[in-house]
Amino acid sequence: MTDERGATYTHGHHESVLRSHQRRTAEDSAAYLLPRLKPGLSVLDIGCGPGTITADLAARVAPGPVTAVDQSTDVLDVARAEIEQRGMSNVSFATADVHRLDFPDGTFDVVHAHQVLQHVADPVGALREMKRVCAPGGVVAARDADYAGFVWFPELPALDLWRDIYRRAARANRGEPDAGRRLLSWAQRAGFADVTPTGSVWCYATPATREWWGDMWAERILHSRIARDLVDLGLAGPAQLEEISAAWRAWAAAPDGWIAIPHGEILCRT
Repeated sequence: MTDERGATYTHGHHESVLRSHQRRTAEDSAAYLLPRLKPGLSVLDIGCGPGTITADLAARVAPGPVTAVDQSTDVLDVARAEIEQRGMSNVSFATADVHRLDFPDGTFDVVHAHQVLQHVADPVGALREMKRVCAPGGVVAARDADYAGFVWFPELPALDLWRDIYRRAARANRGEPDAGRRLLSWAQRAGFADVTPTGSVWCYATPATREWWGDMWAERILHSRIARDLVDLGLAGPAQLEEISAAWRAWAAAPDGWIAIPHGEILCRT
């Protein structure tokens, strides 16, 4: 999927990618925002993906309305099913590009984007557009990972290769894989004067979480969009992708396996 300014979503929407996103909750992915939510607020959730975070946000602001947007209609269908399964009635859906949101100025009390700005061609412009549709006194919230900051053990050379070629592919697709450290700078350039920057970490080190993360990336590196992009860009061949896949499974099987994934976060008051 390519946005209106030419960036390509590096991960694509393979089942292994959606499976990763469906594990996310507001508690583990938007904890920095939760204290600002209360019943009756209106929310725009940009890049909603399969809708698990959306549903958690909607539960906190109900009966306030939540609008969930994504560029992929297929992914929106998954999000609708999630909302329907939970029996929620305060969520609506639309396709949208964050650079050009089809909403009037000042529509929403909260504008939220999780793992979105790292994938867009113009993150500063995207934040300006998020600011435009946010009501005076509202908040724009964004959280993004920082791939250069990933830390893991055991230190397997194939995983160093994975990070290097992933970052190169993401930039070839006009994204910024090290977005987390840049969020504050982007918000300042977008014209926000009142920004609270924070950070948080996902850590996977138990047998269950290692198995989930390692198996998920072992599949993604072979079967998702990133696999095709890496080959097409000449960054890796099939043998190297198989080596990386095997390394993720070896990491997951290690009894002392551990990974920390840092994120930047911003709360921008309008």
